[in-house]
Amino acid sequence: MEVSLFLILILQSILIFCEAEVGKSHQICKKLQYDPVKQPYRTAFHFQPPKNWMNDPNGPMYYKGIYHLFYQYNPYSAIWGNISWGHSISYNLVDWIDIELAISPIESYDINGCWSGSATILAEGNPAILYTGSDFKNRQVQNLAMPKNVLDPYLREWIKSDHNPLMAPIGVDPQFFRDPTTAWQGPDKKWRVVVGSQINGHGTALLYQSDDFVKWTRSDRPLHFSNKTGMWECPDFYPVSVDGVNGLDTSVQGKNVKHVLKASFNDHDYYIIGIYEPETDRFSVSPDFMDSNVQLRYDYGIFYASKTFYDSAKSRRILWAWVTEADGKSDDVDKGWSGLQSIPRSILLDKTGKQLSQWPIEEIEKLRAKEVNLENKVVEGGTTFEIAGITSSQADVEVSFVLPNLHDAELLPPGLLDPQLLCSKRNASTEGVIGPFGLLVLASKDLIEHTAVFFRVFKGHGNFVVLMCSDQSRSSLREEVDKSSFGAFVDVDPTDKISLRSLIDHSIIESFGGEGKTCITARVYPKLAIDKESRLYVFNNGTESITIANLSAWSMKGAQIFPLHKRRKPQLD
Repeated sequence: MEVSLFLILILQSILIFCEAEVGKSHQICKKLQYDPVKQPYRTAFHFQPPKNWMNDPNGPMYYKGIYHLFYQYNPYSAIWGNISWGHSISYNLVDWIDIELAISPIESYDINGCWSGSATILAEGNPAILYTGSDFKNRQVQNLAMPKNVLDPYLREWIKSDHNPLMAPIGVDPQFFRDPTTAWQGPDKKWRVVVGSQINGHGTALLYQSDDFVKWTRSDRPLHFSNKTGMWECPDFYPVSVDGVNGLDTSVQGKNVKHVLKASFNDHDYYIIGIYEPETDRFSVSPDFMDSNVQLRYDYGIFYASKTFYDSAKSRRILWAWVTEADGKSDDVDKGWSGLQSIPRSILLDKTGKQLSQWPIEEIEKLRAKEVNLENKVVEGGTTFEIAGITSSQADVEVSFVLPNLHDAELLPPGLLDPQLLCSKRNASTEGVIGPFGLLVLASKDLIEHTAVFFRVFKGHGNFVVLMCSDQSRSSLREEVDKSSFGAFVDVDPTDKISLRSLIDHSIIESFGGEGKTCITARVYPKLAIDKESRLYVFNNGTESITIANLSAWSMKGAQIFPLHKRRKPQLD
């Protein structure tokens, strides 16, 4: 039996045992996720480590039948500091086993933190990690780590290179030189990697090349830069197929391939799409970052420091991001944890070629349990009704709306072209013509608390404009939490159906509009709408009626997340 298949069977048996055990081990399995009494805001099917602080996803990869997720982690506290690389593994991207720390800040070149980085599968099939270290002088430098035993599919132990640091901040501010990308090979077989930086205060993707993955030389010209942004954190650079339905490995190039450059700045993850010439390392884009009124972002809510990887098992590219808390540090200390990861999303170039589309990975659907359905239901203006029969605090909801009458749609308000501002000014309680309509989630029985995820349709210049909002203004009776509203336009034709999917998990709502063309992630902390007291509603606060073509809602089972070190480690042959 192959080692990878053998390990998968071991992991499956462990997870089955975890569900069946009724003693101490059962408590270990369950305590890491949602507890409605002690931990009402801890999620049930989003990834979180057992405790303490977590931020950026690092080095996700698929290796020998196992998915690996590394992440920025403080092993001692629920507040940022002592930054190390946490490590968890999975065979299905849903259930996870927590592994020992992969990288810790103990060397002179990373003593002040092992910061973000990426994993690359080298030509011989072995993985390598490039990461940023904050050295003893608080300079940011790039380092290499390799697995101690490449035959161990757990990849439990990592060895730092004797050549570290590999890249030093020469000619740039040493405080702005971090977060190396996954590397790719050009036609000359040289490795390329991008490091986030800034020059003269402007965002820059510095390009480095190497023959052996150890000795790196900085190119004379950056891969890309901008005079309209500041520092680029956590850059990502990868190919997408123009006409295919699969993701592409990071080194793929060709005629039917475009490339995506993502940079994290202004607390958001922005991306641009362009043409990469591997022979010259030129990257041509239009529009560029911040060039147009509508800037492309992965997500228009709380979603930062994202990382993609190529999943060779299913020929897809998967996107992860850090979703921070929206309450305070004292709340984090009380909870004993801070931060979580978004649901992994498959990511493709949209059919229009103008943007990306994202969708939760198919594996998450295995957690679907009890289901309720509606079809062809007319929702009159001023109507709100409950979707009963599921666990509304832990749910997956898919709905598509048909709009019978659009000719009376309101004109897009002049001076309100910023969708987030428009959502704030025209929130869910503000009556319109075509909308607001959508879902009220994590709602209390009396609707004193609720988060509204909804659409409005306006008339623009010769066309219709669809606005998608996530309105947290009434999400909680707690005064100390952030209740910002989020919004974005959705590039769909409202004369056809408008679709919405929302994943609801106690303190997070991930919403996908227009089949994943527009995504909004929100964190909410209700005081009343907790666990069984949470409800789900459909509402229409427009004067025109709408029709629910289809609605399916499922209760979601919890994922299994538990620490390997609490059990006897299985012995591999």
